[in-house]
Amino acid sequence: QVQLVESGGGLVQAGGSLRLACTTAGRTFSRSALAWWRQSPGNEREFVAQISRSGGTTYYADSVKGRFTISRDSAKNTVYLQMDSLKAEDTAVYYCAARSTILTDNRHFASVSDYGSTWGQGTQVTVSS
Repeated sequence: QVQLVESGGGLVQAGGSLRLACTTAGRTFSRSALAWWRQSPGNEREFVAQISRSGGTTYYADSVKGRFTISRDSAKNTVYLQMDSLKAEDTAVYYCAARSTILTDNRHFASVSDYGSTWGQGTQVTVSS
């Protein structure tokens, strides 16, 4: 079973920054598009950011564009989400997800179902106003 392990969540004041990290096994990492999603109480899980298998294409939700940056480090089998200018509405549990793709597939995988069962356990981010 594929394991994704998130870290880096915590409590931060509005306007502050956090960096989330998600580590997985090398084979999964190198063969997958990787994404961050989030879910707050009473709401559905929503897309935040995605990076292609090659690392050359990224997608962001409009609500985080210009504030969040997704990146991947092949040497560490880790995908990051740098979150700057945080707002109270960014408060949520953040999940990492992986989808196996071919190297040239740069599509945006915008549905929860696109990632099957390949999800991490989540890390809580709380932004105080």
